[in-house]
Amino acid sequence: MSVTDRNTHAGLAPIDEESWPEQTEVFIMGGGPVGLSCAILLAQRGIDVFLVDRRDFVFRFPRAHLLNMRTMEAFADMGVAEDIYAATPAHDRWRKVVWYTTATGPGRFDGMKIGEVPAWGGGDDAERYASAGPRRHANMPQIRLDPLLYTHARRAAPGRIRKLQEVTAIAQDDDRVTVTMLDAESGESHTMSARYLIAADGGRDSVDLLGVRLEGRSNLREVVNYHVQMDLSAWPEPDALLAHFMHPAGGARRRGTIQAIGPTHYDRNSEEWLVSVAAWMVEGDPDDDAALFDSIRRMLGLGPEHDITMLTTTRWNYHGLIADRFRVGRAFLAGDAAHKHPPTGGLGLNGGIQDAHNLCWKIAAVLHGQASDGLLDSYEAERRPTVAWYTAHSLENANRHPPIAIALGFGEDEAEGFRNLETYVSDTPEGAVMRTQVADAVAHNSYDYSQLGVECGYHYWAGAFVPDGTPVPADDADPITFHSTSRPGHHLPHAWLADGGEPLTPRSSHDLVAAEGLTLITSVSASARWSDAVAAVGGAMPVTVAAIPDEDGAWVRVREIDQDGALLIRPDRKVAWRAVGMPTDPGKALLAALEVIARGGDLPHSDPAQPYMRRIRDAASILVR
Repeated sequence: MSVTDRNTHAGLAPIDEESWPEQTEVFIMGGGPVGLSCAILLAQRGIDVFLVDRRDFVFRFPRAHLLNMRTMEAFADMGVAEDIYAATPAHDRWRKVVWYTTATGPGRFDGMKIGEVPAWGGGDDAERYASAGPRRHANMPQIRLDPLLYTHARRAAPGRIRKLQEVTAIAQDDDRVTVTMLDAESGESHTMSARYLIAADGGRDSVDLLGVRLEGRSNLREVVNYHVQMDLSAWPEPDALLAHFMHPAGGARRRGTIQAIGPTHYDRNSEEWLVSVAAWMVEGDPDDDAALFDSIRRMLGLGPEHDITMLTTTRWNYHGLIADRFRVGRAFLAGDAAHKHPPTGGLGLNGGIQDAHNLCWKIAAVLHGQASDGLLDSYEAERRPTVAWYTAHSLENANRHPPIAIALGFGEDEAEGFRNLETYVSDTPEGAVMRTQVADAVAHNSYDYSQLGVECGYHYWAGAFVPDGTPVPADDADPITFHSTSRPGHHLPHAWLADGGEPLTPRSSHDLVAAEGLTLITSVSASARWSDAVAAVGGAMPVTVAAIPDEDGAWVRVREIDQDGALLIRPDRKVAWRAVGMPTDPGKALLAALEVIARGGDLPHSDPAQPYMRRIRDAASILVR
């Protein structure tokens, strides 16, 4: 089902692209998806922004591809979700991950499928994913996502998105932050001041310029990715988007991964592929295309003459790093500038977009005079523990492939690995045991590909909300299971509403949330009294009342409040306050809640990120290099 976007997506008045304003409200370092999203979200709220990137805006490499439903909610707010869904495969067959020995080849065990798991809300996961929110996961390689966001950012903030500008200095005082830039083409220097700065440059410059320390482990594993054109139509697997390869010749190690990246097919008929080959697979000069192509052919079981065309190459490292601070005075770190972790689980880009969604409504509220600067302290309090959890989970996911090879009996002796494969396929009790063990090892990767509890169940321990003393429904020991709840700090429960309008445009409870200010959701029968309370309170932070019919059963089942209760919801759809029933004095209760939210809430007694920092160190220590 689709839902309509809630925003009008208005932008700023254009400025001359040759002009250099002396000041702006928010200066953004970095023109990747996080920086561009910040520009869109702020410009839509009427906040003057200026974004620079040290590179040009020619997008050359696929990078991330998975966009989870919480990210798609943010993209819907930006007006880009439908463009993304239009480019995502219309069928659901791509929503799985497979393991093979090779893609094809003449050998007895070449092209043998080891196993598969549903992924990203596909297969048996479809129903529970659909219950978590109105938006589905989407697939768009970053080489196509970034140009889309760039187009929308230029439309929202015309003249304010600039390329080839390196930030060389950042200075702050009590009122403003001043940025010095160097133009890579002209060599000219420009200076601009802003009320706030968002560092979304991947930490390339901002971490050093702001004096931020990254905690955790770095350079855990070198990865080389190749963006290639090749024909894999002979592969027996018809649909999977992502495949991992394990073979006796590789021992207890994954040989590599391929991902279909379209642009018109996202299966074995894909025109382009993102290929990752383990460094030890490359025989010869790793910078020599012939050696690289040979390693790809061996991994996939292709003949020596099979045509491969190299488009681009990138080298990078696995990290498990979290910035010690997400706020430095008037500067905020977002995305890879604040947290770096492996791609396992697809939480890097998604976490960055969710950083932007959290931060931008708060900056806008402060600049519009609706809240104090203290509200912005809640950004670090909320996001740092969350992305520390993401980082720990991603590192743990990176260790889930070797058990499959071990269950297959792969080790240092290649010949023994082939003998064990004979047992694996045999109609014997030993073969049956092996197949069960391999299936269990494959299924354990559902922690990576069916991680709905991580993707949608993240909640905030402290920040711009009013805790009500109720316990968390479940801990994060189970990353698969998602628990919908209206507990403050959690995401607003999703329900398709009975008064959704036309059959083709159903309405979710998520669609009731206003783009600015706070939204108070209650029942029709209680709405008059709550509206009176809102009017009596007044105040700088606007509150919109949304009433759901008393008899709407889908909402009643998930709301966790009485008929006369209310939920106060932030623009990022986090529950800011919960009144289970009608307070004796609803105006007084609402005013007290608004005061807590507007100042950013209370700090936790201990750092919620620390347990995840320990998990990061533990997972990094056993990551197979």
